[in-house]
Amino acid sequence: MNHKIILASKSPRRQELLKLMDINFHVVLKEVDESYPEQLSPEEIAVYIAEKKAKAFDETVTDEIVLTADTIVCVNNQILGKPENEAHAIEMLQTLSGRMHQVITGVCLLYQHRYHSFYDVSEVFFAELSDEEIVSYVNEYKPFDKAGSYGIQERIGLIGIERINGSYTNVVGLPTEKLYRELMKL
Repeated sequence: MNHKIILASKSPRRQELLKLMDINFHVVLKEVDESYPEQLSPEEIAVYIAEKKAKAFDETVTDEIVLTADTIVCVNNQILGKPENEAHAIEMLQTLSGRMHQVITGVCLLYQHRYHSFYDVSEVFFAELSDEEIVSYVNEYKPFDKAGSYGIQERIGLIGIERINGSYTNVVGLPTEKLYRELMKL
């Protein structure tokens, strides 16, 4: 890959995934309002926010590819974003306990003032979690920067996830398989 990549994300998980893919990048952050129109589907929301993040760079990039992403958790068409506080994180995990939910990541590649967007969906099946397991996880890992209040690579994911239909890396925060193929097209 000969293009310079700008990752517009402070997520250490996305940064680690790109490193594991042997992609050279540097991080540039811009504040973006992550609100969205209410009538959008969960998939459309993830792509809409990823594109909104990319638009913040449209006037300033030249030959770089700007990579933006947004991951949401959806259970029964209810979007679970990042928790507001400890009680909210516990409530979200109680909602996910014993159920299947979707993790949807929207990705936008901005290159030469063109937006190339896509998304991936993974189904995640949680076992029943006790309140003690949930509270202990929230207290120890403080998952306040994670959609749905959990990281699949952390203890709650290791003890609570029964199975996944779809991409593991999508659940981490970046669908690397699709991303690689899309980057090769640019």
